[in-house]
Amino acid sequence: MSSSTFSRTFSLINGPQTLGNSRRFWLAFLLVLAAVLIYPVFAESYDVGNMAYLLIWVFMAMGLCLVWGYGGMLSFGQTFFFGIAGYGYGVLAINFGGEGLTTFAALLLAVGLSALAALVLGYFVIWGQVAGVFFGIVTLSATLVLAFFLGQTAGPEWHIGEARLNGFNGMKDMQPLNLPWNGEAFYFEGTSLYYLVIGLILVVYVGLRVLLNSRFGNVVVASREDPQRAELLGYDVRKYQLGTFVIGSALAGLTGALYTSWGQFITPASIGLPAAAMPIVWVAFSGRSDITATLVGSFLVLWAFQAITVYSQQIALILMGAMLLASVIIAPQGFVIGMVRAVRRVVGGRRAGVGGAAGASSGSVAEGGKP
Repeated sequence: MSSSTFSRTFSLINGPQTLGNSRRFWLAFLLVLAAVLIYPVFAESYDVGNMAYLLIWVFMAMGLCLVWGYGGMLSFGQTFFFGIAGYGYGVLAINFGGEGLTTFAALLLAVGLSALAALVLGYFVIWGQVAGVFFGIVTLSATLVLAFFLGQTAGPEWHIGEARLNGFNGMKDMQPLNLPWNGEAFYFEGTSLYYLVIGLILVVYVGLRVLLNSRFGNVVVASREDPQRAELLGYDVRKYQLGTFVIGSALAGLTGALYTSWGQFITPASIGLPAAAMPIVWVAFSGRSDITATLVGSFLVLWAFQAITVYSQQIALILMGAMLLASVIIAPQGFVIGMVRAVRRVVGGRRAGVGGAAGASSGSVAEGGKP
């Protein structure tokens, strides 16, 4: 990679469409990354596996941030693509045998299947000029149809090759991700899965920052703000919206495939209405207009939700609804972004106060020096 290419890529990582472009931010980023990497050394194996489970859902949140926050398309279809990729991974892993490189092939094909589904659905919706609240209604309808269909596939006739769908009981017994190693299978579970997910999050996060600060991202944001003006400038807004929808949906599919590999099961309950509303809450609370805020805020919300669910799932769901209402009424830009802006105001005010005091002091000294 030439120096000019490197400098251009670095400038895209620190572009105007993403928060966190200072040295202080990247220093904090490296410190957090170091803590994340050494976490398994001090944590119990169960906690490491549970942390990997929580991080798996971050891909879905970042995908929705791209589609909704940057693209302006409110989608309730993240669990639709989650389900397609999750069931796709299960079907492929079972029929491929689940050994060697077949599970990773199943992962890639499952994510590709969710992207293909997004391409087809997005084409008809976007080219049909379905926008606003109706976009959300269409994607929610697709999600509910898929959940209902999978729920009634309990009979033995509902199978794809050797993989049975099993209705509400869900599909199970697929192999987790594994690779051949010294004549045996190395399974990505616990700590190894944790590091795999961390690596994927880094790739996706940096890749999205580059994408959003590129020409593509600028056009997507311009289309969200004023699609007619973007078209007058010569851009086909529909193509950029479709590309955004496909990428965001593929990230939801990545969550579905990794989730199925992690738990070795998937059920229609993980696709239906309550599940479809959850990503909306995560992203709205975090701040849908920035990918970094979504990454951090969604993980914190997921961690808190799981901690509360241990005591009462009903209370956790009620709190999720309350958080969504609070985000809409109190902090429509998102609580994480709101906190960042508040800290900036405080720091900026202190600097201004220090500068003003220094100016006043120098002025008094100058006056004192007059005859």
